[in-house]
Amino acid sequence: MRVSEMFMATQREIPADAEIPSHQLMLRAGLIRKNASGIYSFMPMGFRSYKKVEKIIREEMDKAGAQELIMPALLTAETYQASGRWEKFGPEMFRLEDRSGRPFCLGPTHEEPFTEAVRDCIRSYKQLPVTLYQIQHKYRDEKRPRFGVIRAREFVMKDAYSFDCDEEGLDISYQKMYKAYRAIFDRLGLDYTIVDADSGAMGGSGSQEFMVKSPIGEDGICFCDECGYAANEEKAECMTPEQDTSAELPVEKIHTPGVKTIEELMAFMNAQPSEFVKTILYNIDGKIVAVMVRGDREINETKLGNLFDATEMNLAAFDDVERITGAAVGFAGPVGLKEKIEVIVDREVSVMKNFIVGACETDYHLKNVNIGRDFTPDRIEDVRTAVKGDKCPRCGKPLGTARGVEVGHIFKLGTKYSDALGCIYLDREGRSNPMVMGCYGIGVSRTLAAIIEQNHDDDGIKWPVVVAPYSVIVIPTKVNEEENMNLAEAIYKRLQDEGIEVMIDDRNERPGVKFKDADLIGIPMRITVGRRAGEGIVELKYRAGGAVEEVSLEEAVMAAKSLVRSAQ
Repeated sequence: MRVSEMFMATQREIPADAEIPSHQLMLRAGLIRKNASGIYSFMPMGFRSYKKVEKIIREEMDKAGAQELIMPALLTAETYQASGRWEKFGPEMFRLEDRSGRPFCLGPTHEEPFTEAVRDCIRSYKQLPVTLYQIQHKYRDEKRPRFGVIRAREFVMKDAYSFDCDEEGLDISYQKMYKAYRAIFDRLGLDYTIVDADSGAMGGSGSQEFMVKSPIGEDGICFCDECGYAANEEKAECMTPEQDTSAELPVEKIHTPGVKTIEELMAFMNAQPSEFVKTILYNIDGKIVAVMVRGDREINETKLGNLFDATEMNLAAFDDVERITGAAVGFAGPVGLKEKIEVIVDREVSVMKNFIVGACETDYHLKNVNIGRDFTPDRIEDVRTAVKGDKCPRCGKPLGTARGVEVGHIFKLGTKYSDALGCIYLDREGRSNPMVMGCYGIGVSRTLAAIIEQNHDDDGIKWPVVVAPYSVIVIPTKVNEEENMNLAEAIYKRLQDEGIEVMIDDRNERPGVKFKDADLIGIPMRITVGRRAGEGIVELKYRAGGAVEEVSLEEAVMAAKSLVRSAQ
């Protein structure tokens, strides 16, 4: 491809709203173009890399025995109402009506349409198992789209669904997808970790995420170097510490004027954060509940939401807090509540003694509060987020933590959707049974961004060859000199004849401009035709690093062929 003919516009300045390297570089390199918040076009150069990711996914899915199809993105409300997810998805689902007033949505995920298709086409155990997949646009009205295509409102996903006769069959299908996913991410050259995960709105008995470790990752990962345990922080179990056996002390009411936060209380009462318990009120699907965790801990809202199978969950409004506690916000506690609400205590709090809480009275706190004597919780649950140093739930050794970007997720759905949608088969005895399902997703556009996050420097992208838009760029430094241009054209043609994806930067620009664009776009190999063109000598440079080499035309062609073969 001739750069002079390409539909491409690079930028020198970092876009103001781009927070992370992949977002910045995809915009600067002209790979994507922003249409609206969380909505992007893939431009020709970016689309070439996108298609290569897609190709690798297809090859491994097909190799694992999955069959590709394509479903509509515009789906009827009835499809989701039968499973209960029309309401469950809440405000994230894009809803609309046709001219007749019939409700539709833009598909956020496709469990229901696939289940309906299999229900209508498969009758007997002889037709199972089957795994179907598509590569399709998905739509979710994210509350806070960010990080470019990593957290977008329109994105591309490979989603697959397996249908089996029983749990044993599901285990086999699940393992096939597990191996296929490993092969996909290995081929893409990603450094990833497989973690236990929360199933979220998809439901099911268990799931695992494929996480690319990155400091910009939205997800926290907890891992144990000793036994290999790894889990998303939404899922990581927090072990209950040993019971504090201290004697219970008398409750003291402490005047704390204007002191609301844990930090202010620590200074005011000369106490450690581990001596405090904070009480936070939530509105969960219209029901107000109180949640108690140690002062230096964070409430894990995913764990909390799962306790209630919540559709919508927010912090309680100030008016609700003040009505229920009888105090200003910041002084809530479990003792003296003016209305009866459910009180949930974290496991760690359940073994504490003589802790400090809000007094449900403005400007007052209670010291030496104890469970059983001073209040009785309705439930004791694991509702906090695991942190570095917590005990591993498998072996008891200290956990480590990291940040990660989720690029793939596999679920064991069981019969959640087949029960709801009547997806049954007849077994050998002619009895009806619900099919046992699995679900397997890869964020295609997100994976592309994750590759950039792990492969870039100050000058731009450093594409792995397997996904680079082009493998080689030929740069003539003097397009107006016949000798220079003839050699560049000869190399360009030879590489094309060898089936190598090659660009030639035939623009009448300064060499420095061309070099900067080549580095920004991330082309793996650069062949520069310069001052020694008359001798048939060119400069060879790899984007991944290393010194510039002077080689002959034949050596340059051989090096390019070797580079491409190494990625196959």
